[in-house]
Amino acid sequence: MQHQTTIAAIATPPGRGGVGVIRLSGPQAYAIAEQLTQKVLPKARMAGFRQFLDLQGEVLDEGLVICFPNPNSFTGEDVVELQGHGGPVIQNALLARCLELGAMAAKAGEFSMRAFENGKLDLVQAEAIADLIDATSQAAARSAVRSLQGAFSHKVNTVLEKLIHLRLHVEAAIDFPEEEIDFLADGKILSLLQDVQQSVAAVQQSARQGQLLREGLQVVIAGKPNAGKSSLLNALAGIERAIVTDIAGTTRDVLHEKISLNGLPITLTDTAGLRETGDVVEKEGIRRAIKEIEQADLLLLVYDLSQGEDPLQLAREYFEHHLEPKRLMLIGNKCDLTDAAAQIGDFQGFRHITVSAKQETGVQSLIEAITAHAGFQPEEDTFIARTRHLDAMKRTQHYLAEAHEQLVVFHAGELVAESLRLAQNALGEITGEFSADDLLGKIFGSFCIGK
Repeated sequence: MQHQTTIAAIATPPGRGGVGVIRLSGPQAYAIAEQLTQKVLPKARMAGFRQFLDLQGEVLDEGLVICFPNPNSFTGEDVVELQGHGGPVIQNALLARCLELGAMAAKAGEFSMRAFENGKLDLVQAEAIADLIDATSQAAARSAVRSLQGAFSHKVNTVLEKLIHLRLHVEAAIDFPEEEIDFLADGKILSLLQDVQQSVAAVQQSARQGQLLREGLQVVIAGKPNAGKSSLLNALAGIERAIVTDIAGTTRDVLHEKISLNGLPITLTDTAGLRETGDVVEKEGIRRAIKEIEQADLLLLVYDLSQGEDPLQLAREYFEHHLEPKRLMLIGNKCDLTDAAAQIGDFQGFRHITVSAKQETGVQSLIEAITAHAGFQPEEDTFIARTRHLDAMKRTQHYLAEAHEQLVVFHAGELVAESLRLAQNALGEITGEFSADDLLGKIFGSFCIGK
């Protein structure tokens, strides 16, 4: 797909820097660059020093020009990169000159979208570019690189090939019903279907790990005032991020800290102590705390062991609608101020960890419990994944289960074929084989301008 327009954008982050890059892509990219420099452009992929001129021929800036001819460029079109100085004023002036010469201002993600449309990248690889830029940990960056290099796409395409092969067998069984052999009942199709189901499940498991690496876990620390919530945040973060005093109600607003625990990205949130209060500011802090609690992936209920409190009673009081072992973990703090007997109890299936946030006792056990709770077990070949990928695989599994039922219970070849077609469409959404325009717009609209 060749676009008729040429787009331009600043490809480097806003602000001051030694170098700033303007990127052009499209059929007029070379012509615009020649008018801008008033000189013949350098050979492909060779950097050439040029002056960048305004309409009157005055020098706007000077720097390097690099040309990437189609189809061997990032977008698959003619691409030119102008490497000038990194000041925002000069970068905007240079971009304005490119627009004056006929380029259109690029939308967010438009370069990557053109690369996708021209077959240079599939949709997973395009998304991996944004994920690599946004990576918050080394593990996430490595996984994004693997997706960019095609690891995820390869796994999905391998399953798609199996699914297409299965569909061929089913269609053949439908098209030749007069044959003496009943292909639907000979076990071959059932065996192929079960293999596809197992393959999808394996990719799905890897994708869950990739989703955790990309999106991380929202962990909220909640509890009564002075239970040691802020001390626990500081211990997990490894820095004195929150103010800690002996005065109850020190924390009056939510405090977010992005950290990495055993490679798992975590957004850790400290909240105001939960209690009845007449203080207007503290009331607002508690309202915000409740909002964070409702959105959390995991709640850490911190309570003071030295006060002899019942954590389950506190949980029922504070988290009436969130009493799920998969969302709530009980953290008995200040274990250095009490004896071991006070730390034992019946926690009715809820995970219970004893710590001393001040002394950092038990913190490593808590870290391991959080990562285990999330099911985080990254492998060397983990690839980055998104919620939409998991949703597509969930629907694929659903249609495969339908096909299994139609085959085994009803022996209905046409219905098996239809379920397999829907499964292929759902799985194909991941790489972009089947994608609605509004989905593409939403995905690429979240990218950086210039990428």
